[in-house]
Amino acid sequence: MFPIHDENPTLRRPAVTLSLIGLTTLAWFLLQGAGSERALAASICSFGLIPAEVVGSPDLELVPVGRNLICRVEPGDAWHTAFTSMFMHGGWFHLIGNMWFLWIFGNNVEDSMGRFRFLVFYLCCGLGAAFAQVFIDPSSTVPMVGASGAIGGVMGAYVVLYPRVAVTLLVFLGFFVTTVQIPAYLMLGYWFALQLLGGLPQLGGSEGGVAFWAHVGGFVSGAVLIFVFRDKGLVDEHRRILRRLERQRG
Repeated sequence: MFPIHDENPTLRRPAVTLSLIGLTTLAWFLLQGAGSERALAASICSFGLIPAEVVGSPDLELVPVGRNLICRVEPGDAWHTAFTSMFMHGGWFHLIGNMWFLWIFGNNVEDSMGRFRFLVFYLCCGLGAAFAQVFIDPSSTVPMVGASGAIGGVMGAYVVLYPRVAVTLLVFLGFFVTTVQIPAYLMLGYWFALQLLGGLPQLGGSEGGVAFWAHVGGFVSGAVLIFVFRDKGLVDEHRRILRRLERQRG
């Protein structure tokens, strides 16, 4: 299932959401070479978050991140990667998928708190995601990159604010493709459940290629922090418009 639209109007130009999409895409081209092997590997080495490096694990090793590059893990000098990793990506589909989810859900969450608050909120969710992954597996030497954790926070906030808003999903059933509309709480609840299930093997020491616990940590951070960052006046205005639109449709 892939979201393509939500029935939730944007009241103000989502300048921060657009800027985050622009900055992340710019980083993909300028720092990651648009996915060229050596630039991509070097950027993941330099800007990706490696839990063992962050916590200063004594059991360090060289980490292969491409055919032509080995990442040397150096303890205790990598806290900045908790920020930089959320602007890095591992491939075109990784980037496009994340930026699409940010666009679908970020504009309305930005509407609920204002621009500056949304920027701080987004970064806090990204940090919450990073530290959740470090906490679950502090000895991991697998580099973590991607905006998924921060965007998970956006989705956690969205489901708290607008749980019953209809989300249109593109659904693939073998060769058959269709669209369905379901409430946001079902779509985002299903996404969250998948992250929990995907993260269970990592509790047993298995290292996978997806930072599921970062997604979980980001989502929970967003669902909690929205109560701190939301602007009640903006939320009430948004909900009044949603109720008016529902009456007009029904």
